[in-house]
Amino acid sequence: MKVIKVDVVHSKEPVQLPEPWLASWNSPDGTPITSMGFSFYRVWTDEGIIGIGPDTGCPNPSMLVGLDPFMVGDFWGKHMSGRRAGQSGYGASGLEIALWDIIGKATDKPIYKLLGACRDKIFVYAATSRLLEIDQHIQQVLEIMEEGFKAVKLRLHRENPWDDVAVVEAVRNAVGDDMMILVDANQNNPSDVYKFWSRETALKVAKILEELDVYFLEEPLPRNDVEGLAEIANSVDMFIAGGEHAPTIYDFKEHILKKAYDIIQPDAAMGGNTGIIGLKKIAEIADYFGVQIVPHVLSTTIFPLDFAAAIHTLVTVENCPIVEFPYDPPILTANTIQSFVKEPFKVDEDGYIKLSDKPGLGVEIDEDKL
Repeated sequence: MKVIKVDVVHSKEPVQLPEPWLASWNSPDGTPITSMGFSFYRVWTDEGIIGIGPDTGCPNPSMLVGLDPFMVGDFWGKHMSGRRAGQSGYGASGLEIALWDIIGKATDKPIYKLLGACRDKIFVYAATSRLLEIDQHIQQVLEIMEEGFKAVKLRLHRENPWDDVAVVEAVRNAVGDDMMILVDANQNNPSDVYKFWSRETALKVAKILEELDVYFLEEPLPRNDVEGLAEIANSVDMFIAGGEHAPTIYDFKEHILKKAYDIIQPDAAMGGNTGIIGLKKIAEIADYFGVQIVPHVLSTTIFPLDFAAAIHTLVTVENCPIVEFPYDPPILTANTIQSFVKEPFKVDEDGYIKLSDKPGLGVEIDEDKL
């Protein structure tokens, strides 16, 4: 089997959002968006099997032409590992995911069973994205609970960090012990006007959140402040998480060795250098050092393909307790970020998503939306 063609498929019409969306990590100086486009790779083979993967910005997707899809490991090593000069920055993770989709379809097996499954479902948390008023947060979390979610992530990025803390405290008081709360400070994101936390502020916030029984605090400091992150991680029992912006899996080495993260958060698609093989590799490395992996998942319209790649990989390891599921109604819903797939992912009443037995990624594109 050989790859004969690669298409980049773009939505003809943008997905209109029900209201303008300003994500917390872009607050306060970002510009709200009112619509999203989606795009993905369609990889054709000489045996008629077509694989799909999220568009991750590869400047030369035709690099796949002539490749045997089953040689995906060789492709990952040459174009995505980042271990040697010139081997990162290709944005090729979406292509690697599409190769795995082909392999699954060629063998009539879901990817997770080819990789060696430990389970067939995964616990997820609803990742909200906006900075709302306290009463709005409470109402939203209560509604999310009614939909089956047992865990929710709140965002912190307000001018006064103690206003952030007040939101978490109010939500904890409203839900009691019935909901797992996770918190993302987004202190690694760029901003012209936001005043990022100092190490002292980050540590103070972390200690308060620990008292509120927060499961993890994500990105309390910039990713490159390894010493500061290690200080916080060693000062609280609450988990410290981060790393979504790591360009390759090998950029986690220092964080793991210096115990800066209790939980690492690579993304299968974002950055273009992780993919399914990278997620599997870094999960196993982390497990050796007693570190958990909870992947970052993009909250855009490539979400279904990014999420599918993540869960197919992480049900094959023991150290992934939960996976991010972007969900922030009415903005991030099945009607927006999953609009181009026939069967959107849905959480069950116990907070899990069960993997499909369909071959490959198990995601089918709704051609009417193209």
